[in-house]
Amino acid sequence: MAWTQQEVRELKEGRYMLLDDEPCRILSIQMSKPGKHGEAKARIDAVGLFDERKRSVVFPVTHKVQVPLIGKRQAQVVSLSGSEAQLMDLETYEMFAMPVDDEMKAQLAPGAEVQYIDAMGKRRITKA
Repeated sequence: MAWTQQEVRELKEGRYMLLDDEPCRILSIQMSKPGKHGEAKARIDAVGLFDERKRSVVFPVTHKVQVPLIGKRQAQVVSLSGSEAQLMDLETYEMFAMPVDDEMKAQLAPGAEVQYIDAMGKRRITKA
């Protein structure tokens, strides 16, 4: 289990939540007032961390949502081959390969340190 639960009213912009089983960063939250027979609703706009798709949902503010546990870690680039980088985590010394896009590849070099995020079994380089 790589997530916890929170009520929608506890969420803030810039934090994370799961939408369609994809970890997403919250871009904006708009709360509506409760009506005569209803409860307050929240419209949440978010963007996926790994697929970068925008998503919008509307939930009651008392609805419980899943919040992924995001790990921000440091790694060292061991080698570059094609569109893949071989990295070593600086805490656990675990070796793993990660796909790299062309603009990130220009910033990477063997021996350089990078920051990556680890969530729900997926990884992505955030800073070179």
